[in-house]
Amino acid sequence: MAKVVCVLYDDPVTGYPTSYARDDLPKIEGYAGGQTLPTPKAIDFQPGTLLGSVSGELGLRRYLESLGHELVVTSDKDGPDSRLEQELADAEIVISQPFWPAYLTAERIAKAPKLKLALTAGIGSDHVDLQAAMNRGITVAEVTYCNSISVAEHVVMMILGLVRNYIPSHQWVLKGGWNIADCVARSYDVEGMHVGTVAAGRIGLAVLRRLKPFDMHLHYTDRHRLPESVERELGLTWHATREEMFEVCDVVTLNCPLHPETEHMINEETLKRFKRGAYLVNTARGKLCDRDAIARALESGRLAGYAGDVWFPQPAPQDHPWRTMPHHGMTPHISGTSLSAQTRYAAGTREILECWFEGRPIRDEYLIVDGGKLAGAGAHSYSAGNATGGSEEAARFKAAVTA
Repeated sequence: MAKVVCVLYDDPVTGYPTSYARDDLPKIEGYAGGQTLPTPKAIDFQPGTLLGSVSGELGLRRYLESLGHELVVTSDKDGPDSRLEQELADAEIVISQPFWPAYLTAERIAKAPKLKLALTAGIGSDHVDLQAAMNRGITVAEVTYCNSISVAEHVVMMILGLVRNYIPSHQWVLKGGWNIADCVARSYDVEGMHVGTVAAGRIGLAVLRRLKPFDMHLHYTDRHRLPESVERELGLTWHATREEMFEVCDVVTLNCPLHPETEHMINEETLKRFKRGAYLVNTARGKLCDRDAIARALESGRLAGYAGDVWFPQPAPQDHPWRTMPHHGMTPHISGTSLSAQTRYAAGTREILECWFEGRPIRDEYLIVDGGKLAGAGAHSYSAGNATGGSEEAARFKAAVTA
């Protein structure tokens, strides 16, 4: 029987919910492009409930224990004395979320001789050293598309929030003020602005579709160019390089995977190509950006605003400069873990586990690494190598909050 270690974020500080703001979820029939929603044989949870925290357990305990497997659920993931480290020696499966990633570095993989499957409950498996997984023959899988639209909605919200100066204006209300001039001194319309996405996959293209009704000029760059019919439908301008696109855009949104080729692609030099006063939104991965270069660009005015919900490492240390830099709209990594998204990625996790234990093939679109090489979605989105370096810094956050 297998040991399954599941790393999830902590429950709410007020305790696990006993009731929710809504009684149900809208029914989604399928994804754009024809991919079906997760299709497990059964689920043991109520859709629309909090599944991504420790008490939610992704709705997996009854299923796994009915088969005789052991399920360990913890939020304690960072440092050599963490619960995750203690459980690695005989873990066959490690399940993690991008929002609270269990960094499976080469060192940790070496401590887990029985590890066969690294499963991401969500999208984005860069917290796994993919090269080490390939070398060891470990399968890496994720629930593609489960929260792509959730993230796209978050991107649009953040663009509007930055450009319209929403967060500072709301803070004046909380402080009891009516300071209209202070609110609007940095407020603009998005109409007529040029917005560009780095990568126009499921998330990037969904962002562009949602921004078209705002009468913005739409741009993109991607190593896989979109069909001419899509470019024509949305009025898209394609750019061969990121830098070429940066020069013409008022708003740039990052929607590409993290791998060695994209790490720190936004840095001191590339920021010089941005229009002065441009806005940057990053809901992809924090390590796409040079942390300190972003802070300096906001302080100098090169960027008018930066928003995102991805950091490196995660959780971010208390002294991470993105917590205190000016004109930011940062959130914890929440864009892809709405209650709606949790229902889909929990069901997708269950589907992958059913396939694994029953010896059935995992959907090709869920595979990142299989048989010692990049596979499925991984072959399309990633490159060989490792992007987990530096993740040990996350232990500093744990030390700071428990001191």
